[in-house]
Amino acid sequence: MSRPLHLVDVFARERYAGNQLAVVTDAGDMDDEEMQAVAAEIGFSETTFVTGDPTDGAWPVRIFTPEAEVPFAGHPTLGTAHVVREAERSEASERASGSERSERRASRKHLAEDRPDEVVLNLEVGEVPVEVRERDGTETLWMTQQPPEFRERLDHDDLADVLGLAPDDLDRDWPVQVVSTGLPTVVVPLVDREALERIDVDRSAYDEVTGDREAKNVLAFCRDPRDDANDLADRVFAPFYGVPEDPATGSSNGCLAAYLARHGEDGVVDVRVEQGYEMGRPSLLHLRAEAGDPVRVEVGGSVVDVARGELL
Repeated sequence: MSRPLHLVDVFARERYAGNQLAVVTDAGDMDDEEMQAVAAEIGFSETTFVTGDPTDGAWPVRIFTPEAEVPFAGHPTLGTAHVVREAERSEASERASGSERSERRASRKHLAEDRPDEVVLNLEVGEVPVEVRERDGTETLWMTQQPPEFRERLDHDDLADVLGLAPDDLDRDWPVQVVSTGLPTVVVPLVDREALERIDVDRSAYDEVTGDREAKNVLAFCRDPRDDANDLADRVFAPFYGVPEDPATGSSNGCLAAYLARHGEDGVVDVRVEQGYEMGRPSLLHLRAEAGDPVRVEVGGSVVDVARGELL
């Protein structure tokens, strides 16, 4: 049977920027092997599968990279919430026009006769709410990530080797640390954007550092953005998942938000982050966090529709 297929760009201000996402809906009868094959065939950083109708208001969703299933990822969460929200809007229009409803669709809870202001996804890490807000004159989707876990600190020199940089390219005033808001990330502070742009990941050094750790994503950041309207620039690498570099990474940037809240002076974060420029996929992520027990982390961005079709 055919299934609806949606292509969207996430953390994008225009089409063909940000991070690509494929969303397959009505995927409840697909098995693990088929989902993995579809994700590999499409080849985006992630592909998501909506596996049923919402239970207690939360939509069941699974996330696959080209090589493995992951429990959480940021841009798939926002992009899938956008697709579900648009579907809710279409169904509301059908109701308003008096069209006939199937018993399955009639059982769904609709929050309004337009798109709902909040969509909750049920991921492997648990329920993740996505809220729609206005930001800088643009509709922005915000996800509240899982409470962060601050894990081990790593050696600066080891991460310099991973990134193919000199030891003095790393900012020694900040730690290299593993942080998780659902998908662990190694957060690496750099001295400037020149160092950020020179990164050339050494796969052997990467495998040595990440091999026995759950953290496979490496995020390098600096306080030297291209655009004066932004605050930070970063890059994210995840070769383990078949993603040599990712153009926009909501999960890892959520870890960065938590890291900044923990190690910054006032514990409050409200920043704009550039990512993906080195890949020709300029992306913009909004990060908010506030120190506390636990640290609250929010990541926001815009989603742009690219294509709709059918998975045969």
